[in-house]
Amino acid sequence: MEVEGRDFLNTPPMKTVRFGGKVAETLEKLKQGDGSDYELLKHQLADPDIKDAQIINWLQEFRSCMTLLTKDHEQLIYTVLRLPWVGRSQEVVDEFLGFLANLVSAQTVYLCSCLKMVVSHFTPKRVTVSEGGVDISDSDDEEEDLPRSFAQSHQALQLIIRYVPSTSRFLMPILQDSFPFIQKSSRTLECYVHNLLRLTVYIPSIRRDVLELIVGKLLKLDVSVSRADIEEQEENAAQKLPEDGLFDMDEDMSLDPRPGGGAMAHPVAERLDSLMVVLLAYIRDVCHVDGLFHADRTKDLYRDLLSVFDKLVLPTHASSHVQYSMFYLCSFKLALAEAFLDHLWKILQNPAQPAVLRQAAAGYLGSFLARAKFVPVLTVRACLDLLLTWIHAYIDGQDSSGRQVVCDISLHGPFYAACQAAFYTLVFRHRAMLEGNMKKGLEYLQSLNLERVVMSQLNPLKVCLPSVTSMFAAVTRKYQVVFCYTIIERNNRQVLPVVRSSAGGDGVTAITNPLDSFFPFDPYLLRRSGQLIEPLYQVWDEVAETSLLPARTAQQGLKDDEDDFLSGETPHGDAMLGMTPSSFDSNICSPSGVGSPPIPHRF
Repeated sequence: MEVEGRDFLNTPPMKTVRFGGKVAETLEKLKQGDGSDYELLKHQLADPDIKDAQIINWLQEFRSCMTLLTKDHEQLIYTVLRLPWVGRSQEVVDEFLGFLANLVSAQTVYLCSCLKMVVSHFTPKRVTVSEGGVDISDSDDEEEDLPRSFAQSHQALQLIIRYVPSTSRFLMPILQDSFPFIQKSSRTLECYVHNLLRLTVYIPSIRRDVLELIVGKLLKLDVSVSRADIEEQEENAAQKLPEDGLFDMDEDMSLDPRPGGGAMAHPVAERLDSLMVVLLAYIRDVCHVDGLFHADRTKDLYRDLLSVFDKLVLPTHASSHVQYSMFYLCSFKLALAEAFLDHLWKILQNPAQPAVLRQAAAGYLGSFLARAKFVPVLTVRACLDLLLTWIHAYIDGQDSSGRQVVCDISLHGPFYAACQAAFYTLVFRHRAMLEGNMKKGLEYLQSLNLERVVMSQLNPLKVCLPSVTSMFAAVTRKYQVVFCYTIIERNNRQVLPVVRSSAGGDGVTAITNPLDSFFPFDPYLLRRSGQLIEPLYQVWDEVAETSLLPARTAQQGLKDDEDDFLSGETPHGDAMLGMTPSSFDSNICSPSGVGSPPIPHRF
């Protein structure tokens, strides 16, 4: 191995310019009260132009007197740990790793300091650039040797774990504290998340905690920007692109007019998209070995992600994209999708669960059944059977209670959420249920006894979102399953149901979403990560056959309740169900070349 013109392995270390004595001598002088050489030593170690040979010589001296390095020398140790060893020659890397091994073995008091140093290399090195006379500090996007640097960092962490098996207990707080601010560049965030996921390969015991950390950060990004804001900026960028061309635009923020290409126009959406690419690629690679599905590894990951889903995602209102991590995982095997649906169902029908979580579970259940292409009709029917059986039992319980039944969301929130989930599922999946054998399909729809549900005193059509109510009414009238327009017209003449305030008393407000519900699997808006979701996603494709009647035509619907069919009418663009985004053609690739972390065949 040639280093600076010499054979490194067969030649003694070069003499380098240095001042002061040996490290052991310096420490002894400090002990006797003379700190001059000690301060000089720290100054020389902090030299930004320090050479490889100097680093090696220093490290060898430190390794020879490791027992002398106590808590009293922490400033010196911190200086050594800041040596620029990552990306240096292999000799420097090997010597530094040897120093780390000796340090954590002999002086465990420095374990956390060593871990912080390693984790600090999970993002590209920081550089300062000047823009408009202002110095801006961020990651170096031009570094070409990131994979090697990251590999060396993980090598160091694995070495520490080998010598201190309890390392994982101290690692998670450091990973949490070191997570970059979500306002940092996509590059910085992407690299850090990539490295967090990579370490779960050789420290599987902390994978659930790591996923919880990552998903929590993603949720903060997700809820900080609305779907409307993302769509508006994308539309504005698309309109601006033909006028301005690509000149005078920042290279990293330029838009590729091709479907699926280029960065998101909204900066928060761009960061979220980059991180979702990494997370979805990780899920794919964990669950597949050499392109083949691996059942055991997938089950373990499913349990971890489901735990994170219950703790963070389900209670979070109006997230738009992070929940697609579960959607994507469930697409690998029908058993996973059915297990997820069963899990949601158990939450919905469990009276011991908080009502808000039961309603959220109903929203996920209906949206998943409606939007997941990989869920077959038999599974959809089985879930509808469960939902409608529970709904009818709930109505029976109210009818036999001896109390006056009123339309009150605070009392019956899970019931209304379950009804909306059933209606929403039927709107999206009725065509698949009727294909092949129209007669049997209609018999099945009639067996659900939907008329009893909509005619009940609980009056779910009054509470459900207007878009769901209108589409459900159109579909059921088309096939003469239920006639809803009489009820809809009566509801339109009345105030919305009473919602009890948590502060006490009743309040009646003219709100359009009394359930405070949302459909978690509404169209996915992020470009690059969306390429993995698009083939799995059921879009609304029946606007030519069923119509979403605007409120002004409800009276006409009432008059035509006895008609057999509904004339086609295209939903308005602001319909609450939303329209599908355009399809994506190009293949998934990491914008930074980092991609998904390597997954070994066996843990």
